[in-house]
Amino acid sequence: MRFLDKTVIVTGAASGIGAAATALFAGEGATVFASDIDVAGGEKLARETPGDVRFVECDVCDPAAIKALMDHAAQDTGGIDTLFNNAGAGGARESIAEIEPEAWDRTMDLLLRSVAMGIRYAVPHMKGRKGASIVNVSSVAAVGPGYSPTTYAVAKAGVLHLTKCAATDLAQYGIRVNAVQPGFINTNIFTATMDIPDAAKEQAKAMIAQMSSNAQPVARGGQSDDIAQAVAFLASEQAGFMTGASMVVDGGITLGPRHSWDPEEAGAFEALMALEEQVKAAQQNA
Repeated sequence: MRFLDKTVIVTGAASGIGAAATALFAGEGATVFASDIDVAGGEKLARETPGDVRFVECDVCDPAAIKALMDHAAQDTGGIDTLFNNAGAGGARESIAEIEPEAWDRTMDLLLRSVAMGIRYAVPHMKGRKGASIVNVSSVAAVGPGYSPTTYAVAKAGVLHLTKCAATDLAQYGIRVNAVQPGFINTNIFTATMDIPDAAKEQAKAMIAQMSSNAQPVARGGQSDDIAQAVAFLASEQAGFMTGASMVVDGGITLGPRHSWDPEEAGAFEALMALEEQVKAAQQNA
């Protein structure tokens, strides 16, 4: 019961990582204000999740809605102890050579500005709260190209730097700020942007899970609860000596190229060693 009598805000709570985190926080004693633009999904989550879960509709692309969410939670419970800035989607898929300014701005509003404004409007209600903490969702896409579309990657890199800057800004108030960097997690974020019928999206999710399990050292697909567990740790007093940090939870996908961990894939070093053995054998047979 690490969060007994704590007030927790979770954005993007209706599904995926947000739903898993909501259930975990509520299960450990928190009053969770679960927000999303998916009203039906959010209300279902609040009904069916054990514990004190209160759904609040909130579009994180609207700063006024974010402020209203934070003010509402604080008015109901007296303050905010933990903010989990989770809401997001895949965003614009065009390359930098093709993207239009409006698509760029929409993605940045959703993935980066929403995090900044979440912090901005939560902090007045977090000052003076013992153990107050903020956890932001970044991504392995923040470490380099190849994991996502360009705009998403840039926004998530911004979240990492924002996390560090916010940690320094808020240290004077005793508020810790950390981030989590998920790898390929089997949620709706991938299928939501696919141009396929809804009936085919479950099949697509299964295919994505299989693909991701083959793409990393940990031979299984990442699950929402993998990230929720990391978020709860960062939000808890167990991580009380951590701020401005980021926890990579990616099944090892960022460790290195496939040949560094898959014995069936020969890398450059292994190929060089094999060549050396061939040269030695040829010299002995000469």
